[in-house]
Amino acid sequence: MNPNPFLEMTRRQFLGRTSTGIGAAALASLLNPQISAAQGVAGLPHFAPKAKRVIWLTQAGAPSQLDLFDYKPGLRSQYNKDLPNSVRKGQRVTGMTSNQPRFPIAPSIFTFKQYGKAGHWLSELLPHTAHLADDLCIIRSMHTDAINHDPGMTLLQTGSQVAGRPSFGSWLSYGLGSDNAELPAFVVMVSRPSGSGNAQPLHERMWGSGFLSARYQGVRFSAGKDPVLFLANSPGITPERRRAMLDDIAGLNRIKLDDYQDPEIQARIDQYEMAFRMQSSVPELADLSKEPASVFERYGPESRKPGSYAANCILARRLAERGVRFIQLYHRGWDQHSNLPAHIRSQCYDIDQPGAALVGELKERGLLEDTLVLWGGEFGRSVYSQGQLTETDYGRDHHPRCFSLWLAGGGVKPGAIIGETDDFSYNVIKDPVHIHDLNATALHLMGFDHTRLTVRNQGRDYRLTDVHGEIVQAILA
Repeated sequence: MNPNPFLEMTRRQFLGRTSTGIGAAALASLLNPQISAAQGVAGLPHFAPKAKRVIWLTQAGAPSQLDLFDYKPGLRSQYNKDLPNSVRKGQRVTGMTSNQPRFPIAPSIFTFKQYGKAGHWLSELLPHTAHLADDLCIIRSMHTDAINHDPGMTLLQTGSQVAGRPSFGSWLSYGLGSDNAELPAFVVMVSRPSGSGNAQPLHERMWGSGFLSARYQGVRFSAGKDPVLFLANSPGITPERRRAMLDDIAGLNRIKLDDYQDPEIQARIDQYEMAFRMQSSVPELADLSKEPASVFERYGPESRKPGSYAANCILARRLAERGVRFIQLYHRGWDQHSNLPAHIRSQCYDIDQPGAALVGELKERGLLEDTLVLWGGEFGRSVYSQGQLTETDYGRDHHPRCFSLWLAGGGVKPGAIIGETDDFSYNVIKDPVHIHDLNATALHLMGFDHTRLTVRNQGRDYRLTDVHGEIVQAILA
């Protein structure tokens, strides 16, 4: 056999091979660089999508399902009683409560009411979200493998507890690119909580591209004068001089690309070009001064504060309008091991009105039908109290066995309730949904067969759902 088959390839064979895959991408970039900048390498989706974009409202630290979505009125009669062994079944707990002499049951002190045609039970802490009940699909039977924050959030974002895999947004950027060549396909915002709760750190690998090209990683937008660091020209540098400088750098990089054929060199060229285009698009995007006063009133009193969850929800809507494929909005501070009633009030003050306003605005502007919105954290909280328990105060430990999450728009069945937990919100007893199932379903709504969106790395095909994941049909409209 010829060790180099390309030496014996005919012209017709060469053109045939280059008409698909990388060859097609290269040809497209030569014919229309603007289109190439906005397209994903993997090309079109596998089938017609229900959603064109995703807004992931990520509540870092794990919100308590017992105090927000999973109503358990029977627990009031169980106050301060020990969690039955028949419920726990020897399941592991964290090192923070494993040495407690007992596991006293802590019923939620908050009242619940039913909303919408489906009769969603929602906490008094979410009055604005409650008005969206008929638009929401609430999953009460989420579960995960991780019991601590870093592996839990890594699993939620990348499909693996082990760092180094591409995040959900990176997979979509790889598969679809952006509808707007002037903006990244994947944008991340980290909001500052207004309260003093325990805000777990967030590592940039949560929105990293892993073994995919660096061009697919999330671009973080910050609050303040410069939403993207190092984007603005230095004093004395004109746009014309910047353009000439980038052309020279690109020329040098192409020489190295010809020598080494390293795709990361091409990614570096692409990122420089994206940064140049963002110099004009990002300032206009981040300038909320032209939004009418009614918008700020709708998103709540924190919406005029740069970096707040409310302000970032407005930016999320503006990004969706401009064709950004994946928008990740993090809100930290949900890790409530103590003083939960006070801290969760503060957290819900931050997220309830803005989140409801975002979904409402998307719906009014005709964007919700093709925008998939998700809200949730990395796991749930325990029914037993961590630390001292009183009738008005308690804390809750990490709980991976069950938690709640909601979705809206983008092909999701509105008003649906998925799954059920036991009387203690400790175990799933009906229709369990794993993180891999959620990701498989979200990819399906974006037009992908999750088993076919793969990349070979170090001799193995990888995907967001690893070797797991089933589409949750009950979620689909």
